[in-house]
Amino acid sequence: MPLPDDDHTGSRIREQRRLRRLSQRELADRIPYSLSLLNQVECGARSATPGFVAAVARALGVDTSKLTGPPAMALLPSERLLALVAPIREALDRFGLGPNPDLTAVRPAPKLIAEADGLCRQVRAAHLRAAANALPGLIVELTHAVWTAPSASLWRALASAYRTAHDVALKLDHPDLARVALDRMGWAAERASDPCIEAVQRYKRAILWRCATSLPLISSGHGLLAEETSREALAVAGQLHLGAATVAAKNEDATALATHLAAARDLADRVGGEAREVHWLSFGRVNVRLHELGASIAMRCFDDALGQARALKLPESMLMSRRARYLADRALVEMEAGSAKTSLRYLAEARKLAPEQTRHLPGTRTTIRGLVHMSRRAPDSLGGMARWIGI
Repeated sequence: MPLPDDDHTGSRIREQRRLRRLSQRELADRIPYSLSLLNQVECGARSATPGFVAAVARALGVDTSKLTGPPAMALLPSERLLALVAPIREALDRFGLGPNPDLTAVRPAPKLIAEADGLCRQVRAAHLRAAANALPGLIVELTHAVWTAPSASLWRALASAYRTAHDVALKLDHPDLARVALDRMGWAAERASDPCIEAVQRYKRAILWRCATSLPLISSGHGLLAEETSREALAVAGQLHLGAATVAAKNEDATALATHLAAARDLADRVGGEAREVHWLSFGRVNVRLHELGASIAMRCFDDALGQARALKLPESMLMSRRARYLADRALVEMEAGSAKTSLRYLAEARKLAPEQTRHLPGTRTTIRGLVHMSRRAPDSLGGMARWIGI
């Protein structure tokens, strides 16, 4: 792998130097320290003193925190990002407060239900900002509606809105808020008495973080569907198997991974085509292959992942968010294969299709850092990508 396992001040100095297209000699000429010392610091053989770091930071035109702070500093949300998610957090907090006396008018139930579905569609089209802006108002109205005129369809719509809040929060790198949204989704799904929605919620919980409850959540989701035989239930059951495959890959359990992928393939054959109408899961044969690619990446089987990525042909109907995720994954495996130009091209395509989603994918940062370490002098396009994600 081009990206070194160590992550110290020297490696970040090397990273920033290459982004500014400087050789070690050119940087050494700009600081009152020797080329030999710079080389030793960059490779981790010598520690960087505060004076050395300050001199290098001045020469590179960066703050010292870029060279000494943890890498995650660059991913801290901006004020603009917080402005998007704060209203969603406030709307989620209204779940148990009953009717809202401050609401003077609430739209009819059919319009609220249609908007909940429309916001799901916007997230799948990678229009995260538009969905995030509209979501708080919808959640507030739906919460009021289920307390004043409850119905199964309104509870389902509220569960869908909470699920969209989870998706937006997760794609914008707020996993804690995503978990709160999933708790709210479970609360609404239970009141809708809809086993498929409850099973989707458990699938989402299982894959949010790897933990001891992930597999029990998957099993309980299958239990909810035990008596269901509809195409909808088959698609959700298949997605649960894909969730179990994701967990197995994170646990590096190749046997369980193969078992759940095989079960998902069988269900995809029974469903036939892509079940896009089933809770926006898009379960089907292509989705199974995308999860197989993701599992290979998670298990660091990059030779397998490269073959899988290059063999995949996405249909024109593929949702934009899934297409962008595939492009970002393709960029990562091409980088691992040493194809820097191809990797950067796929990453640029992912950014063009879904900039907000792509920016916050962990793999995006890994790919860009890997490409920087592969380059003696980072091209301008790579430098622009690095600045875009905060490196």
